[in-house]
Amino acid sequence: MTRQRRRRTALFAAAALVATLTPLATTGAARADDPAPIAIDHFEGEVPIGAPPGPGIFTWGSDADDPPTLTLPEAADAPGGTHVLHGTFNISGWGGYTHNVTYNTDPADWSAHRGIRFWWKGQNNAKRYWFEIKDGGGNGEASELWNTSFVDDFTGWKQIELPFTQFQYRGDYQPVGGIDQVLGLTEMWGYALTLPTGAPGSFDMDEVEVYGKADPALRSRVLTDAPVYPVDEGGAATIKIEVATTGSAPLAEPVTVQYATGGGTATEGSDYTPVSGTVTFPAGTPSGTAQSVTVQTAKDRRAESAETIPLTLTVTGAKAPTEQPVAVIDAHGLPYLDPKLPTGQRVKDLLGRMSLEEKVGQMAQAERNAITGKAGDIASYNLGSLLSGGGSVPNPNTPEAWAKMIDSYQLRAQASRYQIPLIYGVDAVHGHNNVVGATIFPHNIGIGATRDGALAEKVGAVTAEEVRATGIPWDFAPCLCVSRDERWGRTYESFGESPELAKALGGRMTKGFQGDADGSDLDRNDKVLATAKHFVGDGGTAYGSSTTGSYTVDQGVTTVTRKELEAIHLKPFEESVERGVGSVMPSYSSLDVIGDGKGAVKMHARGDMINGWLKGEQGFDGFVISDWQAIDQLPGDYASDVRTSVNAGLDMIMVPYAYQDFTRILVEEVRAGRVSEARVDDAVQRILTQKFRLGLFEKPYADTTHAAEIGSAEHRAVAREAAAKSQVLLKNAGGLLPLPKSSKVYVAGSNADNLGNQTGGWTISWQGSSGAITQGTTILQGIKQVAPDATVTYSQDASAPMDGSDVGVVVVGERPYAEGIGDVGNGHDLELSDADKAAVDKVCAAMKCVVLVVSGRPQLVGDRLGEIDALVASWLPGTEGAGVADPLFGARPYTGKLPVTWPKSVGQLPINVGDAVYDPQFPYGWGLRT
Repeated sequence: MTRQRRRRTALFAAAALVATLTPLATTGAARADDPAPIAIDHFEGEVPIGAPPGPGIFTWGSDADDPPTLTLPEAADAPGGTHVLHGTFNISGWGGYTHNVTYNTDPADWSAHRGIRFWWKGQNNAKRYWFEIKDGGGNGEASELWNTSFVDDFTGWKQIELPFTQFQYRGDYQPVGGIDQVLGLTEMWGYALTLPTGAPGSFDMDEVEVYGKADPALRSRVLTDAPVYPVDEGGAATIKIEVATTGSAPLAEPVTVQYATGGGTATEGSDYTPVSGTVTFPAGTPSGTAQSVTVQTAKDRRAESAETIPLTLTVTGAKAPTEQPVAVIDAHGLPYLDPKLPTGQRVKDLLGRMSLEEKVGQMAQAERNAITGKAGDIASYNLGSLLSGGGSVPNPNTPEAWAKMIDSYQLRAQASRYQIPLIYGVDAVHGHNNVVGATIFPHNIGIGATRDGALAEKVGAVTAEEVRATGIPWDFAPCLCVSRDERWGRTYESFGESPELAKALGGRMTKGFQGDADGSDLDRNDKVLATAKHFVGDGGTAYGSSTTGSYTVDQGVTTVTRKELEAIHLKPFEESVERGVGSVMPSYSSLDVIGDGKGAVKMHARGDMINGWLKGEQGFDGFVISDWQAIDQLPGDYASDVRTSVNAGLDMIMVPYAYQDFTRILVEEVRAGRVSEARVDDAVQRILTQKFRLGLFEKPYADTTHAAEIGSAEHRAVAREAAAKSQVLLKNAGGLLPLPKSSKVYVAGSNADNLGNQTGGWTISWQGSSGAITQGTTILQGIKQVAPDATVTYSQDASAPMDGSDVGVVVVGERPYAEGIGDVGNGHDLELSDADKAAVDKVCAAMKCVVLVVSGRPQLVGDRLGEIDALVASWLPGTEGAGVADPLFGARPYTGKLPVTWPKSVGQLPINVGDAVYDPQFPYGWGLRT
């Protein structure tokens, strides 16, 4: 499953930028007309070393050991004052510090200044440090990040000056997609320093300030209304050239724009009338003023591929557009463009016209942030696909912004020779979970508890409608893993431990996503291409077998007999192929089939399973998409990774930030004969087939007809039904449940009033997070909604007086996580937190009590089971907390059944129904009814 690793404030910079940015270590003399510097940090103790959200400097890192240690010691040689900032570090992943200067006030205006500077005590160690500034957005936690770097290649104190013109936009980290990707400098929240990794180190710095006079070109810029202008042959492209300024002030100095056509694939004179000239914007011109240039094309009535007419803009006095505009004469008259022809004929015609480079481009999938600032690569590399990793979203994170973003990428694809549309993919694994305000359903483990195939299909259909309404035609779901060990951090992605559950519910959900098995519904504006994942055996990985970082289970090794493989892990994929699933994603994990002589082999290299079983025996006619950077885990160099995975049957490779290397290397591998062009043709034929079925050639842009349904009451009603049916009543002493709606209820526990905790991982961001991260109803709010006549007292830690309450409802469980981050033994266990245990003990000692366990897997409650009157497995119910309250108060009956075995102890794991020794707390399929 795709994902994007993020931190909350400032992130390590990608190594790829090291080659493109140069150290900027200078000491500049102040000019007479320079504005006075703005002091940020003197490090004299006026700004404490603390933690957000309060004032201060705070550290961060990829794990507990990676945040640096900061102190403010006295220093006789301090450049200013008597103290400096001293840091020590030993970072394996990423780490650094942040000062959100204006965390609780209006953002600062640095637009009059040239850059930011500070004193640095050099150690001449050749280490590179990355410096970030935070621009725009609602606060320091939701700002754009811009960064540059410097190298410690000197000795002693030196003032480092970093002009704002040298900062690069960092769209691949926080924030989610960028506000406008313009360094406005009028809404600045602070700065951050990212430290080098790999060896212990230390640093000293002092006197951070904004200095100098702004570069005029930074305060004004020239824009065009679009980067690409597709027109029918004989039509005219009108390019609007606009001038804009920081703060929307009138131009301080004149701006001139020289323009000229030429240099594209269209022929001057016969295909279009050339134009050239100059556009002038005098000083005082209002920001937003625009002038237009028109490029007229000619009509020769011949069938042709698309032809490009670049318009080169040479700007004086302002910043030039990041992309030069290009007019495109649309492809026309070619058979593949005829929607009346059979799909197979259209694919054959198009494939026969494509160059090797164009075919290979179709096999590459990049992360959207990898092309930030270079979206022209979509056409120049003939990219077949983009995706949003977990948390990679536009800003604002609204359905409208998603559709606009997707359309902007599709527009770039129109500049390629055959105008092959992108297929955009996203992990919508329990609703359109990346979009704020979308309907979020229970995770698959909760759907497994419902045992309701019709409901699973309905969940798939609602998800598809919401996803397609934002312009996305492809969903990396459903997950068909059969979870065999609850220590696995992905347990909640599974429908359960039985292959029959994954087969039945996954198959019905696939139908909800795609419609009919023949693919005839895929061009509808409420259907998406589904992805069966993770092929195969990811739910069977053994504890301790993972070699990925600190993971203990995820991405490990599944060791099974061939009979076990077929009976447990392959069965759901058989059903999915029968349902016509359009794509399949292999697992990160390795498969070791006892007796086949292969040993443990990464699934991305198992040609016997991908080419052999899936495409050969099962007749799968969709395409196989890799997981996020998964081929990088194969043994050998990168060329070997590419060769091995493609020859094993992968058709499209998810290379989030390596599409340039991937396409170059795959072309080299084909020309060297190590990958056959027939293999490439097969891959591209499969990809193009799905694009034609989805109707993308006719309608590449977002159809927002159903946008109003995103998060609608009708859709939330389906999610509420799913949440209610997913509730599993494990214990009900004395028939305590359902509760009377007029009860005096005492509500406690960490997950009673926390929307983020009840939605879990893969919600808005990859790992998910606690709190009000989207729109929905918490369980506490649901209780008040379902039982309006009840008297409700809420105290998270059960510290409020309990006098007069009839019954306690304690909502406990896990906080969000995803993938191997959530593996038991990787900072997680199956125990309730100390605070939750205390809340259970207090409430259940004082009154009759119900305990609701909100979690992605069973929690160990046996030691408290005697004091608990009623126990409910609520799983991760999604945004509709009223669905949890419905059976609690009898609005619906409890009907859910355990989709996994509930253990007594960790020592019993793995434990699954059918084991020779089977003595669980609650068996698979257990569930009391009311």
